Amino acid sequence: MFNHLTIGASDIERSRRFYDATFAAIGGPAAQDDPKGRLVYRHDGGVLVIGKPINGEPPTVANGNTIGFRVASAQMVDAWHEAGCANGGMTVEDPPGPRSSPFGEMYLAYLRDPDGHKLCGVCWL
Repeated sequence: MFNHLTIGASDIERSRRFYDATFAAIGGPAAQDDPKGRLVYRHDGGVLVIGKPINGEPPTVANGNTIGFRVASAQMVDAWHEAGCANGGMTVEDPPGPRSSPFGEMYLAYLRDPDGHKLCGVCWL
């Protein structure tokens, strides 16, 4: 359904360290830089773009939004979470672990990136 997602960042190099580490933990590549100085991550059919807001205003976090990343295994979810915490992210909500939902069983973890965007690494069991 989605082609790409773009989020704002206040410090591109800090974001690069965080996202390069978290994507590496799930088998993704490091960022490519686009001509506008944004970070572009292409992985598993999706594209995430991170950059300073085009309007010049500070980036803001969308309350109630979560960006979910599909991860291949529970071990990779844990590695993704650990890489995020070690590179400027902050754990939020419940600790990483299994969850039940009306849609099936999953293993997931939540993080906030260095700018406060809420992320979820999830593996469907």
